[in-house]
Amino acid sequence: TGVRGLHHLVYEVVDNSVDEALAGHCDTVTVTIHPDNSVTVTDNGRGIPVAVMEKEGKSALEVVMTVLHAGGKFGDGGGYKVSGGLHGVGVSVVNALSEELTVTVKRDGYHWTQSYVRGVPQGPVQKGEPTDETGTSTTFRPDDEIFETLEFDYKTLEQRLRETAFLTRGLRISITDERGDGEGVKTREFHYEGGIEDFVRYLNQNKDPIQQKVIYFSGEGDEGAVEIAMQWNASYQESVFSFANNINTHEGGSHLSGFRSALTRTINRYARQSNILKEKDKALEGEDIREGLTAVISVKLTDPQFEGQTKTKLGNPGMQGFVESVVNAKLAEFLEENPKEADRIVRKAVDASRARAAARKARDTARKSAMGGLGL
Repeated sequence: TGVRGLHHLVYEVVDNSVDEALAGHCDTVTVTIHPDNSVTVTDNGRGIPVAVMEKEGKSALEVVMTVLHAGGKFGDGGGYKVSGGLHGVGVSVVNALSEELTVTVKRDGYHWTQSYVRGVPQGPVQKGEPTDETGTSTTFRPDDEIFETLEFDYKTLEQRLRETAFLTRGLRISITDERGDGEGVKTREFHYEGGIEDFVRYLNQNKDPIQQKVIYFSGEGDEGAVEIAMQWNASYQESVFSFANNINTHEGGSHLSGFRSALTRTINRYARQSNILKEKDKALEGEDIREGLTAVISVKLTDPQFEGQTKTKLGNPGMQGFVESVVNAKLAEFLEENPKEADRIVRKAVDASRARAAARKARDTARKSAMGGLGL
């Protein structure tokens, strides 16, 4: 019920629209924060179905909005191949935790509207004006009896929406803040045709990249699909971001470990083949190779298993081998086709490794001299 939960309400609704985009039915999502801290999320997807469901005797829209586990991801023939929300409790929980919520759907030739108070429908779904457009628009005001604060943080939402736009190539997401805290209305639109390649460029924009182009490759298999973009810069920081179905997996998981072990193996193999590492030299360690690396790993899978309640660590075991094999093949290919860039990358890692060895040696010497003779 803290600030994190409050913002999560917005993500739940946005994720539903993004699922429509991932399935190829939607290309524009707008988020608006109103002066009373209510939020509207609108998309141009297919619109939530409104037909009456036989079993429930109610409109599908009402069932989706009021019943747990009733989303399009459940039941036979699964509505979505990949999707970020897989608990099926997203929008119905947002509804339950909102003092008021109104949803308007455009589909089947008309506007359809229903309003709720703390999750309770205030009447049946209303059929409104004719329209030939499709989409869904949801406006909700979080319940002040539940949340400790209703103050949305513009920066937090902006960052999450920017990430989402990077991860969904071609999707337009805009955020508008009408609360005008002395600066008037703020609006930003995010749209990246380059997808995660643009993400890496964005992350590296103030750092000095040591290679011209962003390395990008992707692969598909039984496990799902993976996209990886990476570029080294002259800093000593490693910033690797991993996502599963657009959810930022802060704690990593099987996709990240697969990436790391393949990266270490591939770079070492190339370093030996190209004779930058001599036979007597020790192999490069993972952290030497990742020094100054900016990378984004994005996997899409049908049945993601997230460990822990925060959903931030991917648990699917098959993902590790799958990502590993894609990186082994595609990165090796890139290194062979771009010897100049490959050379720069490997030499940076070798320098890092030498620097680490020298630092270790200096520490040992200092310790020995402190222990020796009078120092003792």
